[in-house]
Amino acid sequence: MFQDTRPADLDASGSTDAFAQFRVSQPVERLALLRQLRDGNTPVILNAPDGSSMSTALWALDDQRGRLNFSADASHPQLQALVDADEVVAVAYLESVKLQFDLPGLLLVRSFNACALQAAMPRDIYRFQRREAYRVRTPERQAPKAYFRHPSMPDMPLALRVLDVSIGGCALWLPHDVPTLQVGTRLSEVLVELDELTRFNAALTLQHVMVLQTGDRGVRLGCAWRPSGMQAERSLQRWIEQAQKRRRLLTLG
Repeated sequence: MFQDTRPADLDASGSTDAFAQFRVSQPVERLALLRQLRDGNTPVILNAPDGSSMSTALWALDDQRGRLNFSADASHPQLQALVDADEVVAVAYLESVKLQFDLPGLLLVRSFNACALQAAMPRDIYRFQRREAYRVRTPERQAPKAYFRHPSMPDMPLALRVLDVSIGGCALWLPHDVPTLQVGTRLSEVLVELDELTRFNAALTLQHVMVLQTGDRGVRLGCAWRPSGMQAERSLQRWIEQAQKRRRLLTLG
């Protein structure tokens, strides 16, 4: 299941002690992770228990006062539901590491021409390493594409930008002026073009739809790969391995 933007259920075992090995409790280490989110303008998904969610970014943190500030769009359809929620959980990725933390006391702060979400600094951050599901975040320019016909409008061909790719699934960007797709939709004939040399036919199942808090209006379609044959699987695995090698070389350089 490609549920990368949803928080892990830490209470599933009746106690968060089962996740103690993933807990970042040292203030210095927590602050360093939050600064990475801020400095990298990393997408942060806010989640409420009723399913409300929103993509945002951490734009300021005040470690002296223990406050975080996130960007907000007053017209976002789920903004108020998140503010009214009893608890809000943030999920973000730093490469293949998934970060999860609570946002206690989430407030909507308004000024004359803007607004922001403010919360107390989290007491704990959970850090989940997912090497087995390495995710490749694609560049905006010359990004991979997925080609298929809209399932409810077969006469409408689509060429959607691929936002990220893993061995378990991918995320697609759907512009706001394209009729939306429903969770559970199965896409049986999708041509995936990752680069000039890597093209394969695939099948996808839409797992979730996320409104993006970015300058480009649209939604993020989180999809899971369905069995597509050995050739497609080998092409995907080889492309991801090459992306990992390039990443390691850049890190060493």
